[in-house]
Amino acid sequence: MTLRAFKVAVNPGLVCARPVEEKKGADKGIDGKILLRESPADTKTKQIIFSVKGGGVGVKDVRDLRGTVEREGALIGVLITLEAPTKPMVQEAAAAGFYESRTWQKKYPRLQLRTVEELLSGKQVERPPTVAIDETFKRAPKAEGKGHEQPDLAI
Repeated sequence: MTLRAFKVAVNPGLVCARPVEEKKGADKGIDGKILLRESPADTKTKQIIFSVKGGGVGVKDVRDLRGTVEREGALIGVLITLEAPTKPMVQEAAAAGFYESRTWQKKYPRLQLRTVEELLSGKQVERPPTVAIDETFKRAPKAEGKGHEQPDLAI
């Protein structure tokens, strides 16, 4: 499987994130996003960003994700890999601390490491609930009726 096919397969299906459109040039380390509002009163959406890596991952990839989370002002960053994280990767992710949700009164790891195997086994990304405030996918506009009903079909 190519890295591009891997990214396409993982992002939308397993973590319900919106894939970031690939443009020529650097992708800025973001392969997918979840947009949400912490509470219905929030006027600005916040984001959880995803970075997907194939083989040969290391602590450098976790540091890169941490920098991307800080640059983008994201709540949480998730690194999805094929390989299990190394001990230095786990330590680097833990050093990033926690995001504390005031709305939900809970702490979530700021950087999370997930393997494809874990995601396929049902392990989720730790994040605030998005009951009625998830904005990852845009809603389609409501269709306006033409003012008449559909006729019954004669059989």
